[in-house]
Amino acid sequence: MMQINRKRAFFTTGYVLILAAMVYVLVYMPTPYLIYGPGGANEIKPMVKVQEGDSSERGSFMMTTVSARYANVIMLAMSKLDSNSEIQRKEDRLHGRSEDEYAAEQVWYMGDSQSSAMEAAYTRAHVPYRIVPDYVYVFKVPGPNSVFEPGDEILELNGTRVTDNHSIRKALEDEKPGTLAKVELKRDGKLLAVQAPLTTITDSETGKERSGFGVSIATVQKVEPKDGRKTIHFTSTDVGGPSAGLMFTMEIYNQLTPGDLSKGYRVAGTGTIDKDGQVGAIGGAKYKIVAADRQGAELFFVPADNYKEAKAKAEQIGTQMKLVPVRKLGDALNYMEKLPIKP
Repeated sequence: MMQINRKRAFFTTGYVLILAAMVYVLVYMPTPYLIYGPGGANEIKPMVKVQEGDSSERGSFMMTTVSARYANVIMLAMSKLDSNSEIQRKEDRLHGRSEDEYAAEQVWYMGDSQSSAMEAAYTRAHVPYRIVPDYVYVFKVPGPNSVFEPGDEILELNGTRVTDNHSIRKALEDEKPGTLAKVELKRDGKLLAVQAPLTTITDSETGKERSGFGVSIATVQKVEPKDGRKTIHFTSTDVGGPSAGLMFTMEIYNQLTPGDLSKGYRVAGTGTIDKDGQVGAIGGAKYKIVAADRQGAELFFVPADNYKEAKAKAEQIGTQMKLVPVRKLGDALNYMEKLPIKP
């Protein structure tokens, strides 16, 4: 009897171990792959507000996103059955960056697209504005032991306010490599004071050696209208990247000008934008078509260079959504202005 119980315990233990191993392999074991697919189609009006703008809008302007998920074995298997999913290697996305560095870069691109959208909308609406450097943003750090983290906002060095590369160079011109600089920064919304070691770097503008931190940085700028009543406020989003620029511009322009540009339609779209209103190509257009269709969009503005890919996906899913290729902001605005008001 004891021998039977021992055998039963042995087989039970083996069964549990095998089951645990299978669960780990299928669910928890990391793989070097990502699964790309449709993200969301989110209304922009709750994200942006012109201080004393015209908020009337019967329809909506929507930004579209791509979903990128780190994949386990089960997700990889299921994605093979989904015509709207695509498997890619993680390294093809990161290109040698850490996941934190990639995320920080996408946040910066989103902020930059919002600034460009403001410039393009102000220009089109004939609202005078100026560009003001605001703070220095950290993209990449030299290693895991750095006092900096990707996404840090550098505000002061040794008690001196810094807003761009020039002001950092000026604040450190008398400091020697190997010494510590007092840095005030913002991280995840909280102010921090750290002591950062200085090293010898080569200045990207002058080509000469000087003291620095060895981190990759960029300047974040503010777009300020001369008329404070036209100031634009953005809420924070969990979305990164530059591809919402066109649709941000459409919403901002609608609030800057009288009347309802949406005409009562649900309008989605994608595309980068620059201050002159030029619309640039983006990645993942086919996924964004699916996302917009799922949210009931009636129109979709797509960069002309992405139109072929977008049209093929629209035909594949049988959407009734109207695709409109654009090369510049004026193309989208003219299309909307010529539309009849939706009953």
